[in-house]
Amino acid sequence: MMMNFFKILVFVGLFALISCKKASKDKDVKSIVAATSVEGATSKKVEVTSFFIDSTMVRKHLYTLASDDMQGRKSGTEGIEKAAKYIENEFQKIGLSTFDGLDSYRQTFNFTPRGSKEEITSSNIIGVLEGSSKKDEYIVISAHYDHLGMKKSGSGDLIYNGANDDASGVTGVLTLAEYFKKVGNERSIVFAAFTAEEMGLIGSTYFGKGIDASKFVAGINLEMIGKTPSSGPNTAWLTGFERSDFGKIVQKNLEGSGYQLFPDPYKKFNLFFRSDNASLARLGVPSHTFSTTAIDVDKDYHQVSDHAETLNMTVITQTIQAVAKGTKSIIDGIDTPTRVVIKETKN
Repeated sequence: MMMNFFKILVFVGLFALISCKKASKDKDVKSIVAATSVEGATSKKVEVTSFFIDSTMVRKHLYTLASDDMQGRKSGTEGIEKAAKYIENEFQKIGLSTFDGLDSYRQTFNFTPRGSKEEITSSNIIGVLEGSSKKDEYIVISAHYDHLGMKKSGSGDLIYNGANDDASGVTGVLTLAEYFKKVGNERSIVFAAFTAEEMGLIGSTYFGKGIDASKFVAGINLEMIGKTPSSGPNTAWLTGFERSDFGKIVQKNLEGSGYQLFPDPYKKFNLFFRSDNASLARLGVPSHTFSTTAIDVDKDYHQVSDHAETLNMTVITQTIQAVAKGTKSIIDGIDTPTRVVIKETKN
């Protein structure tokens, strides 16, 4: 009987110890999550961003979207359809809602590419996280999921996998959707994977025609975020920096984080108007593109060599973390960027 009594005491003691550890762990996680909503809690914000955004999920999304199975993701092909289904499934797993007026994540439309007589049917893939206190104010987090497809003939590698351009950006959209689903958002966030960017910003232009731009506070576009920029590690650059104070808000939020954001150093390429941010910017929305790639010397841009293996998972992961931290005050309704100033320049 004494032995049984001793066993009971040991069991009770172990149970109490496990319960205490679990409670402590739960409390720590809750405090980390709560800290993301507290202005000035810099160290906690870095901690929660790293806690929810890691290279494991980044690698999964990137390698899937840039795989040979996606056949270069050209709009109107079987390959991009596979990519669309993957993004849809991820949106569903995360628990995103559908965009206003749509009965699925797909915004499907027909178009005829410039220089072609063949009509194409393709879809933007759009999911929404409704805001807590400012649900009628919207922020778009976007990237294009299309690329150039495949070479029609030849030998060797024939697939334009588009890992950096722009599977890396779509990876950011998916990862940020999961992140904000966990930490919360005061303003509503529209997560958009646009089609036919490579054919002339067609998907984002179609999206822009169907919205009330006055309700859209900002556009956060991700393009080619897979390589270390010329400004060095832990940095990115922003197109159209001078056209609104969006970039300055991000810089302020990144102070003390070890990550820096710079204005676009490649002005001669007119990049502000060459990615999907331009479709919203032309409507007055402060919409800008984050990038890390030295576009002037990148040997893989629009080449079949743009493979996932050429990218740096740490660069992508840290850039996504920086975007999350740098834009949080906008998403939480603390900061509102000035409307973008449009004055297009010619190449």
